[in-house]
Amino acid sequence: MPSGPTRTRVRIVHQSLLTQEFLVVDTETNGKAGDACELTEVGAVLVGGGELHDRWETLCAVHAPLSRGVQRLTGITQAMVDAAPAAETTLPELAELLEDRVLVAHSASFDVRVLRQAFDRAGLDWPDPPTLCTVAMARRLHPLARQRKLALLAGSLGIDVEVSHRALADAETCARVFCALFPKLCANAITVADAVALLRPARPRRARAGRTDGGATLQGVRRRAPAMGHLPDAPGVYVFRNEAGQPLYVGKSVSLRRRAAAHFAPSSTDGDWSARVESVDHVETRSELGALLEEQRLIGELLPPGNVRDKHRDRFVYLRCRFDIAFPVLEVAPEPAPGHAVNVGPLASRAGALELVEQLNSLFGLRHCGRSLPRRPHPSAYGQMGRCASPCLGDLDPNAYRRKLDEALALFTRRDTVGGVPASTHPLLRHVDEQMRRAAAAERYERAAWLRRRRARLEELLAALGEDVAAAHARPRLVLASHRGVRGWDAFWLVGGRVADHGPLDDVQDGVARTVRALRDTGPGTVPHLAPADVGRQRIAETWLRGRVVPTLELDPEPARRRIAAFLRAHGVPEPPADGVGAPDARRGAPAPPLSPRGRTAAR
Repeated sequence: MPSGPTRTRVRIVHQSLLTQEFLVVDTETNGKAGDACELTEVGAVLVGGGELHDRWETLCAVHAPLSRGVQRLTGITQAMVDAAPAAETTLPELAELLEDRVLVAHSASFDVRVLRQAFDRAGLDWPDPPTLCTVAMARRLHPLARQRKLALLAGSLGIDVEVSHRALADAETCARVFCALFPKLCANAITVADAVALLRPARPRRARAGRTDGGATLQGVRRRAPAMGHLPDAPGVYVFRNEAGQPLYVGKSVSLRRRAAAHFAPSSTDGDWSARVESVDHVETRSELGALLEEQRLIGELLPPGNVRDKHRDRFVYLRCRFDIAFPVLEVAPEPAPGHAVNVGPLASRAGALELVEQLNSLFGLRHCGRSLPRRPHPSAYGQMGRCASPCLGDLDPNAYRRKLDEALALFTRRDTVGGVPASTHPLLRHVDEQMRRAAAAERYERAAWLRRRRARLEELLAALGEDVAAAHARPRLVLASHRGVRGWDAFWLVGGRVADHGPLDDVQDGVARTVRALRDTGPGTVPHLAPADVGRQRIAETWLRGRVVPTLELDPEPARRRIAAFLRAHGVPEPPADGVGAPDARRGAPAPPLSPRGRTAAR
């Protein structure tokens, strides 16, 4: 039979949440790490029945002097801790308060570690009560709160915070957060044990950064490399398969032979799939971008167990507007929005994109809140300043708001020209210039000066965000890409905000026909409806092209067939054979037959 604290803990965890008492605790320390960390103050609040009851607090003496930074942050001075009682005299009282109660804290692991260390130094037994963490409660029961620092979390729940970084004040704030989330906790758990299990952090197997094989290892397993003599030293995608022909891992490289062999080098990390490899297939491309798109397609089709979902590791983001709600908002996300939407980007800075959203919202009176429209009896702060049309009041015509939104988006979806040449000044800057002229004509000189300052900032912002801050569908184009040492081109048709077509380009006639077909399927100037499967391909293509100089033919306005043919000829694309029958497989870089889920690539 368990005895002492263990027996008490077993009894508590089987108690009902509705009848259990909770002690919400917060600690302050000297700010040092490890064994040098010392407790300076403890605050506790008794909670029962969803209400706050008794309060308790104490300062604790420390051995090492407090730093000036800690004194400024907490307001606890050296004189205060010098006059405080020793921990040996105050902690037994805290142990009595914890008896038969559940400990609650914000980032509870930190407070428990500090208290356990203080009890050990004082020669006291740690009562080891069941513990609940309000950070875990917020993550599980209040997921819309992105910021989980105590004051910010309390604000998201409508709780006022007046004092921070003092133990009792923070314990009271934490107790109010706990009470606000307590009904949701009771709806998902019956006993204390259920609540502890519900808030226990999940610990899935995590992959190392940069790896796409799942991160698992098989130590001591001999890896036998399959035959790879048929792999070329060219860009493309390779697929490792097991004895039954099932795909294990998909990878891409600008040198298929070297990259595939590197998985079986003595210095490479073991993967849980590498010991089962029996064969390798490949698809050859003529460019790195072609290999990237083919890799993304094959991973989606074959679902190999060795690949995990790719995470964006670059800085690019999109400014996007989705039209699936009555009052659409501008938002910033790492990838284009699927469905009926306008996507501006990719943009080179998330902070810059967020500032651009704020600038557009203020200039056009658009919503500053999220996609869920709150209902308010009074305008928000932006509405009171005249920078928001305040649809939250419930009396705004959606069509009037949509006209304002369309006016803002038009600055990124049209390509103005001057004398047949694209204008050098961004439409957004020209819009602000026109607003300045109107303000000056109306003798509103303060507004004109405000607009002049805003224009200067917008000019800096647009320059920092990238080459061409425009909607993805507003610049249809044909792009040619190749890799050093490879004959021929991969062609990419970026039309309608998506990769409408891509692949090796055989001859001029093939390129003209595919261009006409891409423009017919998705004409220039239309707002796209991006399928979810196209989102990843569009982002891969646009981010790869950023900063690279490649042959490009603009397709808006739609060029004549002879102009398309002239562009292709100028970059060495061959004419079709006179008899109409070619032998493209004889050229290096010709496309390999498509891979099936189980079969191998046919002989070339």
